[in-house]
Amino acid sequence: MQNEIVIAGFGGQGVLLAGTLIAQAAIEQGLHTTWFPSYGAEMRGGTANSTVVVSSDEIGSPLASNPDALIALNEPSLNKFISRVIDNTIVIANSSIIPQNTEYKVKPYFVPVTDIADKEIKNLRTANTVAVGTLIRVLEIRHFNIQQNTDEKGLTLKSVLSACEKVFASKPQFIEINKKAIQAGYDFIK
Repeated sequence: MQNEIVIAGFGGQGVLLAGTLIAQAAIEQGLHTTWFPSYGAEMRGGTANSTVVVSSDEIGSPLASNPDALIALNEPSLNKFISRVIDNTIVIANSSIIPQNTEYKVKPYFVPVTDIADKEIKNLRTANTVAVGTLIRVLEIRHFNIQQNTDEKGLTLKSVLSACEKVFASKPQFIEINKKAIQAGYDFIK
């Protein structure tokens, strides 16, 4: 099992944190992982992306030329990375700010992550962790449907929730709200 995941958005949307959370979840499960951040010089408001590779085997490269999954938190990021995806790539697009009136070569899961963070969680800054929860659910469904006769396990909700405790260890006041956001994103996909 290997998943190459790209998370992209504006600086300040928590793109790097979302990548760190996914990488830590992989570590929690005893999987191999790499995390490769990239951001513009201006940081907040500039472009940012994070590539995470998670594998049951050793990883040859931290890059993802054709990712298995893409989280796009804004329209410029979706437009930038959609050309790199292949037919079975999981694409999660923040429908709170990305219009659904464009045809893409892969049909995204349009999820209103910003609206969920704002209205349900009451904290806009958790949109990134809402998106991570959604990704974990979709990966879980896809993994079950494709590889149900194997012993390999993909990332789990349990490992991501556990990773929250390590990622936010220096700011424990953010642990529970981010766990709630992850769960909300996970529950959005039925």
